[in-house]
Amino acid sequence: MKKFSHTVNWSVLSQEELENNDLMLVKAAQEATAGSWSPYSGFSVGAALLLDDGTVVTGSNQENAAYPSGLCAERTALFAAGHAHPGKAVVALAIAARNKNGFTAQPITPCGACRQVLAETEQRGGKPIRYILYGTQGTMIIEGGTDAILPFCFGADSMK
Repeated sequence: MKKFSHTVNWSVLSQEELENNDLMLVKAAQEATAGSWSPYSGFSVGAALLLDDGTVVTGSNQENAAYPSGLCAERTALFAAGHAHPGKAVVALAIAARNKNGFTAQPITPCGACRQVLAETEQRGGKPIRYILYGTQGTMIIEGGTDAILPFCFGADSMK
């Protein structure tokens, strides 16, 4: 028998400790929450992507009364970037969320479907994505790419 382990390392920083690019992406994600259509959950999510050429692309969650028909902020931004900037790698993703009380105290993470799309986006781009997850009590930074948040993902190599 062989045993393996998977370790995830992350940091939690105050807003004052964030690097300028990270702070800029957090602010873009916060601003993106204003474009959310979330009348059912009241939970507005914004995502901001940094592409390898310095372009920032944002997205917000878009709900629908038939819940499966909506789309998360992360995928909204990823699909917009894929369309408008084909061939550009995503190098960082910031996420911010707010409810009726304001921005969430704890950072939120991408859902499973978004993680799957992020994994394929990262594989296509050939560069690891850095995750910047905002919360008022601290911003979580996850290095190491999508493998850190989605080990054992299903991808193109799985079908060979």
